[in-house]
Amino acid sequence: MAQNTPQSAELAQLLRTGPFHLALRSALTARGLALTRVQHKLAQRGITIGVTSLSYWQQGARRPQRPESLRAVRALEEVLELPAQSLHRLLVPQGGARPEVERPVARTYRSLVAPADALQRLFAELEAPADGGLHTVGHHERVRIGPQRQLVERESHQVVRAHRDGVDRYVAIHRGEAGCEPGRVRVHAGENCRLGRVRGHAEAGVVVAELLFDTRLRAGDTHVFGYVFEDGSGGPSSEYLRGFSFAGCQYVLQVRFDEAALPVRCRRFAQASAGAPRSAQQELTLSGRYHAVHLVEQGVRPGILGIGWDWG
Repeated sequence: MAQNTPQSAELAQLLRTGPFHLALRSALTARGLALTRVQHKLAQRGITIGVTSLSYWQQGARRPQRPESLRAVRALEEVLELPAQSLHRLLVPQGGARPEVERPVARTYRSLVAPADALQRLFAELEAPADGGLHTVGHHERVRIGPQRQLVERESHQVVRAHRDGVDRYVAIHRGEAGCEPGRVRVHAGENCRLGRVRGHAEAGVVVAELLFDTRLRAGDTHVFGYVFEDGSGGPSSEYLRGFSFAGCQYVLQVRFDEAALPVRCRRFAQASAGAPRSAQQELTLSGRYHAVHLVEQGVRPGILGIGWDWG
């Protein structure tokens, strides 16, 4: 391993402290090996594993747990020229106990979502604690704006990790535009979840939906699931934003416009809280064929990210 470089120092730190997926990603970067090449080198050692699984491991979307996966991790240490057990111990500490999963530093929803009082009331109706025991690892959202300039649909594909045992649900939040009628909002559960209770607040135009998992997660477990909110009941939309309580996830937001209603200008922005001034503003260009703009944030900070647009 190269010494005295920022890259090698970062890798050495991650091998000491974890988490596993960041240590693996740093090792892959340091070695400059494509996943297909890693797969080939593992096969030479009698280990069969798919490129998709390796990709999920380095993204944090999957965590090696089965015996055959842990054997692959030990072989990975050889392929990546890492000290023996350096990756393996991040998954199975000495003695075989499960590693303690630290709860990430969090911000309260009150500072991120308005109106916070309405949201708090809805969470109370669902008997949902402020900390649901999950933090997001990756989130891909697709928002569709209709011909009347209204938000008609938003689809989420989400990867979460539990930071305590026994978690079996996630509460998704939808805030419509002015005039939104929660009774007309439809929620659809996608892969790996089913729809539970749905509650709305008419004055605030907010809907919360309980998404139930078919398994109880233990601390450190990840879960991949999807869901859709269909709206279209509110007035014209001029932005879409999302608040993040926890830091560190990857977030992708794509906003697609109907050909009959195209904005004249689009921009991404960030905010420290709901009432804070907007920063990190950057102009975005509509794609020609699909009339869409997007943002990608690799390491989200607690706060707000979004895309705004102007109509002609």
